[in-house]
Amino acid sequence: MKPGIHPEYVESTVHCSCGNTFTTRSTKPELKVELCSECHPFYTGKQKFVDTGGRVQRFSDKFGNAAAVVREKEAADKVARVKAADEAVAAAKVARDAKEAEKAAKAAKAADKAGQRETRVEKFEEAAAEETVSEAAEAPVAEEAAE
Repeated sequence: MKPGIHPEYVESTVHCSCGNTFTTRSTKPELKVELCSECHPFYTGKQKFVDTGGRVQRFSDKFGNAAAVVREKEAADKVARVKAADEAVAAAKVARDAKEAEKAAKAAKAADKAGQRETRVEKFEEAAAEETVSEAAEAPVAEEAAE
């Protein structure tokens, strides 16, 4: 090894989050760790939930939870799409009802015209019948006058 370029290798004390402390050698005099051989599930055979927060968790804590923001935005977009679809369905129903009302109005107008025609035909037939009746009534009067 070249002299003067390597850090000094010293005896260091390791402190674990479980409370265990032991001594080893390192380039730093003191180390703090989250897991050691006394509390690690591999060595103990017990399941231990360690929630220390990795890189992603620390980033989320520092800058906000981007995944939650994305989920909220997607939920808002979905609500907007559903609302737009409901409005489109309502508009189509209004248009369909308007068409049906227009058809009904045309049918009523046609029926009214047909009713007016029938009334005119009936009046004409009544007038024609009255003329025949009056002609028939006048005919005997004319025959009597001729006698």
